[in-house]
Amino acid sequence: MTLLRDMCYPTPRELAAAARALADAHPALVRLRRTGTSRGGRPLWLLSVRSPAGSGPERGPSPDVPRLPRRNVLVVAGAHANEPVGGPTALALARRVLDAPGLRAACDWHFLLCADPDGAALHRTPHPRSILEYHRNFFRPPGPEQPEWAPSLLPPDRLPPETLALTALIDELRPVLQVSLHATDLGGSWVQLTRDIPGLAEPFARSAAALRIPVETGASDAAGWPSPGPGIFVMPAPDTDAAGAFHPEDTRLSTWYHAHTYDGTTAIVEVPMWASDLVDDPAPHPDPRRALRLLARRLTEDADQVARVLAGARTALPYGDPVAGPLLRAVEWTLALIPRIAERWYGGSAPPEATAAYIGSIDAFARRLTLRAAAMLLRVLLATGDPAAVALDRLVTGWCDAFAARFEARWVPVATQVEHQTRTVLATYERLLAVSP
Repeated sequence: MTLLRDMCYPTPRELAAAARALADAHPALVRLRRTGTSRGGRPLWLLSVRSPAGSGPERGPSPDVPRLPRRNVLVVAGAHANEPVGGPTALALARRVLDAPGLRAACDWHFLLCADPDGAALHRTPHPRSILEYHRNFFRPPGPEQPEWAPSLLPPDRLPPETLALTALIDELRPVLQVSLHATDLGGSWVQLTRDIPGLAEPFARSAAALRIPVETGASDAAGWPSPGPGIFVMPAPDTDAAGAFHPEDTRLSTWYHAHTYDGTTAIVEVPMWASDLVDDPAPHPDPRRALRLLARRLTEDADQVARVLAGARTALPYGDPVAGPLLRAVEWTLALIPRIAERWYGGSAPPEATAAYIGSIDAFARRLTLRAAAMLLRVLLATGDPAAVALDRLVTGWCDAFAARFEARWVPVATQVEHQTRTVLATYERLLAVSP
């Protein structure tokens, strides 16, 4: 399929308006309802596409013979504010399901259009023309403020309302499949699964190849996890030790695993905004342990530069401001992660057989950590007129240029990102039902 038209990333308000129009046009099949409210008072919208039989009370062949409840698929978009492709993918999927009765013959489909509308309001890059422009308005909340990750970092009585709304939705729908739509700024595409879904690697790879999207075969997010096929990674089971990943959260406590309460499976579908073939290189790396140590040293030095700027401006920073406050919390959270990550890399934890793709993915991960912290701090310094913004701006610009050059970044049109996610979600659904009819 050739995609000739690009599009912009829609805002949550635009997503809701498009969903409302779809529901108004198909009242017997489509429903839009408010399923929660964010900390900032913004609505959490759920779009549902059902068969006519799934729209009303469940009935069997006669009034006295109840039919088994219909199964559900839950698709979650916008869980990370800086990954806006999920919203348009959710709408594309809803339209695809609406036009294909066979897709809703076995399950009703439900789309949470934006799990973090407050975060989306702070990260606004409708159509970034460069990695620098993407970072000019960058925002990604700290882990405890992210809807899917919060349960792995906070006690139950401190969970944010977005998380509570999402878990309540899972409890209500008991989805046989939950799909979380994510993205990476630069790299390739990959899928993370809470349980293996046999046969998914082939249609996933076919879609990526047709759309010229590299498959990230050594994704740093999934380091150490089993991989039944290129770009497919299976997360640690709830009763095993978490292995490999470089983030502090315990994946098994996230909302991804909440679907297991009802014997459901979760798939996380990642697609790049800018593609790089370096993350799809299967060649063995000549010296991965040395490479990790060099990356750890650079990561530490870059983080120190950002930390010095933060320390110099700290007394004048508006932590209570509704915009600056979340940005600063995210800066401090990101910087606090780095010493533990660098220490692990200094220890040479890469497997001896590590590929060039694996080291490339970790290189990208390290660059984006410090770049994100610097970019969010720069937004605050520019808003407050701090003179340190001039030097930090040069640093952010240089890091963005180096990031793009190192990975030979090429823009993936939004329509192409959406198409690949859509194909991958549908393939995941079809393969799951093939093994669990």
